[in-house]
Amino acid sequence: MRQSRAASLSVLAFGFVLGIVSLGWPQPLGAQAAAPPSASIDMVIQYDVPMKTRDGTTLYADIYRPKSSDKFPVIVMRTPYDKSVSWAVSSVFQIVPRGYVVIIQDVRGRHRSEGEWYPFRHEQADGFDTVEWAAALPFSDGRVGMMGGSYVGATQMLAAIAQPPHLVAIAPHVTASNYHEGWTYQGGAFEQSFDQNWTSQLAENTLRRLIEQNTNALVGVPTLPLANYPVFNFGQLPADAQLTAAVAPYYQDWLAHPDYDDYWKQVSIEENFSRIAVPMLQVGAWYDIFCAGTLRNYMGAKAHGSTQAARTQQHLLIEIGGHAGFGRRIGDVDFGPHATENGYTSVILDWYDFLCKGIRNEFATDKPVKLFVMGANEYRQEDDWPPPQAQLTKYFLHSAGKENSLRGDGPLSTSTPKSEPAGGYLYNPANPVPTIGGPLCCDAEHMKPGPRDQRVVENRDDVLVYSTGPLARDLEVTGPVIADLFVKSSAVDTDFTAKLVDVAPDGFAQDLTEGILRMRYRASPEHAVLMNPGQIYEISLDLGATSNVFLRGHSLRLEISSSNFPRFDRNLNTGEEIRFGRTLSPPPTQFSTTRNIVPRSCFQLCRQNSREASRRETSPGVMGGLRWCRQSADFL
Repeated sequence: MRQSRAASLSVLAFGFVLGIVSLGWPQPLGAQAAAPPSASIDMVIQYDVPMKTRDGTTLYADIYRPKSSDKFPVIVMRTPYDKSVSWAVSSVFQIVPRGYVVIIQDVRGRHRSEGEWYPFRHEQADGFDTVEWAAALPFSDGRVGMMGGSYVGATQMLAAIAQPPHLVAIAPHVTASNYHEGWTYQGGAFEQSFDQNWTSQLAENTLRRLIEQNTNALVGVPTLPLANYPVFNFGQLPADAQLTAAVAPYYQDWLAHPDYDDYWKQVSIEENFSRIAVPMLQVGAWYDIFCAGTLRNYMGAKAHGSTQAARTQQHLLIEIGGHAGFGRRIGDVDFGPHATENGYTSVILDWYDFLCKGIRNEFATDKPVKLFVMGANEYRQEDDWPPPQAQLTKYFLHSAGKENSLRGDGPLSTSTPKSEPAGGYLYNPANPVPTIGGPLCCDAEHMKPGPRDQRVVENRDDVLVYSTGPLARDLEVTGPVIADLFVKSSAVDTDFTAKLVDVAPDGFAQDLTEGILRMRYRASPEHAVLMNPGQIYEISLDLGATSNVFLRGHSLRLEISSSNFPRFDRNLNTGEEIRFGRTLSPPPTQFSTTRNIVPRSCFQLCRQNSREASRRETSPGVMGGLRWCRQSADFL
């Protein structure tokens, strides 16, 4: 296995010139004939370089480049998190010696740059202007790429749909495809933990800028709602986090637009895949909050890109890790030595070496998709995502009507259920099912992301638990996971959640992927329609995707409930809009405990052929994907 070697640097400062001596740069991932970097290179650094946008706003960037009269390709990072932070700057010392200029720019309204900060709104125009400005710099060869993750990935995607002529490729990682579904909401439920943490972290800089502009703003600081912002007090409801309009107006706008309407569509990547004209390398992680968006970005550009290059040069790398990084250990699980074989910056450099320098490396020889397969704890290449060989196998949910918690009777098998009772439970918004691990961001101190033992959740009576017996052979599941269910409720609105779990022989229950659906959005995210209490509804619940080998002796498990809090906000069961729901008391008028019913249902496993078939469950071999499928509603 190839392992990256850390660079040993000798840095001599001469004003803004750094002399860097390379004693061992990271070996490119899978490189076939990559040219080594020069043994020594001088770096020129220019701080706070101004750039005027089309509307006259000045954005500031730091530029890192080789000290040379030659011209080089440019790699741009546009960030709201401060262009001088260590995680952004550290990559420079790998990139510049490979013959690239790096530009790190504060986006509009953030840190050194002028203007008003409003997420996503200006990134198409500002991204276009930045790319064209970078291409015209005297040390640029006219070819511009982009890199970075999370919102820095969003700035790439939005710049790409603006189609700046000199943009040759992008390399976003851990970023979304839609800033309604997946960033702010999921299945109609509010991403409460992420959105409150993220907005509060960014509001700090906005508040500082307001004080710098007007010292009288200090008078209101002790009583600003930001001081009471419930980042770590999720006993409050989303509407209680009343940031002032000056500090974070977008948060209140997000609450005011729970429907997928024009407010969201104007900045949606998914609405604009046909405007993607450049190759993309999408990098994600199975426990990243935006993993589904990473997969959709790959699939959407490959299917609908506006150029042949966009449609044929899409690459996807899904690693083991979370939003804040990739590594061998995440949550409660050690994924082994192969988990760390990919260095993000090294992979990005190989990507641009391939596109800008014609170096024949893994991007010329390998398959376009590379996935980390959990359980087997190894990387594997695929021709596409989802794996094209996928076939479906059904697993059905059974019970005698008492599948509540681990103590219940919820078998999971391939046999079709007969006349069996439906499962049911009481959902109480004042006592929601707690979030334990999973794809979380951005509060690892209080809510640890990744695979965590789910038994504390599964011991609750408001969680339906369905499990297979111990497997006789290894069973791989790789692909999307969707639950198709028949449900009913005593409320006009409620949520249904589901979670796929790998259960070890000692009982450790590892969460793999999860989802939620707010029933008012069962037909469409664009229009809310309340339920008729007691009426049966057929729903599809998207759990995202995974790649996992359930080892011999392990069991498959499905959990169904109505809350996953505080990752998602609690449904108060009243039908009230999220921006108006403010308190949980008094219970009789502010929320209602509801009885939610789930009839007999099933899921389908997608099979694909594999050389591993002989050692894994059921011929012809490896399972790829899950689809929990509906069964007759007659059981109600």
